[in-house]
Amino acid sequence: MTDSFSGVINFKEARLMASNDLKHELKTLIIKTLELEDISEADIDECAPLFNEGLGLDSIDALEIGVALQRKYGIRLDPEKDEIKGHFASINDLAALVDSQRVTGELSA
Repeated sequence: MTDSFSGVINFKEARLMASNDLKHELKTLIIKTLELEDISEADIDECAPLFNEGLGLDSIDALEIGVALQRKYGIRLDPEKDEIKGHFASINDLAALVDSQRVTGELSA
């Protein structure tokens, strides 16, 4: 007899590990794409804003990140939509965007 509760916990642990891996990938993608030589993954707080007072990125950086996300994950972003800013607010928000499109198979945000 298997314990279905432990299966749920293992699934949640697997999702958390996948989420952490994705956040690691996104931090690396940002550092490499923007050539942030003085920044390490540890310097990027997953909850902190990526723009202005947080990491200090600007709109040109957002465009470069958007192109990199499209290339790596196949995500199509509509810059005319208001919610696009929310998707780029933090590493956590970017991870949620990528993860949601992986799960639903949607190709526009």
